[in-house]
Amino acid sequence: MQEIRHRIPLVAQANAPLVLYGESGTGKDVVAQLVHQHSESASGPFVKVSCPAIPSGLLESELFGYEKGAFTGANSSKPGRVEMANGGTRFLDAVSEIEISLQPKLLQLLQDGRFCRIGGFDERAVQLRLICASTRDLMEEVALGRFREDLYFRVNVLSLRMPALRERVEDIPMLVDYFLQDLNRSFDRHAPPLSPTMIRVFQGYHWPGNIRELENLIKRYVVLGSEEAIMSELRAMHEFPFELEIPEDGSSIALKE
Repeated sequence: MQEIRHRIPLVAQANAPLVLYGESGTGKDVVAQLVHQHSESASGPFVKVSCPAIPSGLLESELFGYEKGAFTGANSSKPGRVEMANGGTRFLDAVSEIEISLQPKLLQLLQDGRFCRIGGFDERAVQLRLICASTRDLMEEVALGRFREDLYFRVNVLSLRMPALRERVEDIPMLVDYFLQDLNRSFDRHAPPLSPTMIRVFQGYHWPGNIRELENLIKRYVVLGSEEAIMSELRAMHEFPFELEIPEDGSSIALKE
């Protein structure tokens, strides 16, 4: 993470397309915003598009906008997220989910900075920084025929890989302390620090939801007020490299080697 922190200002100043790789919940959104804040476009807008959250049939109009009468229900013209990001940064989350039929239009935008709204004939010019995020290896997506090779080489000029939380377990105590302080303030609570045993349990867990899952567990602890409240879920669904002994009376969790 220190290496990533060191690289953020460097890639920010390059003003070239950037891809952030990593599992869901590893903090790609946070890094994208930090890159924007350190870039020459920091005074411009930061516009995020979550590609999986938008139905494939609507993604083109959401990105590039449309002119009045372009289709049924288009009663007025509407700018897309590309125009909204002019002078700033456009962040495409889960870029691998963009259908291959729409990818040529994105490629054209990257090549010459121009595009047309749906139903329009006049090309529009924009200046923006493109940051993409992907949980998948885009080169593998190219080999499978789901991502254009020419688009890959346009978007993958710079890249950063966000490590999974299980690859950085030494950071867990610091992250727990940060979330605990922040959530105690947010919920006006005074939940005490987690026990060393609980921290060790966290460090032995594989964290499929990464930092987002950790934050949610600390939120549950702050609201419900006991370690048992967060252990019940972990104990029921996941294996640990040691046995857990959780007394019924709610006293401290113990480990059995």
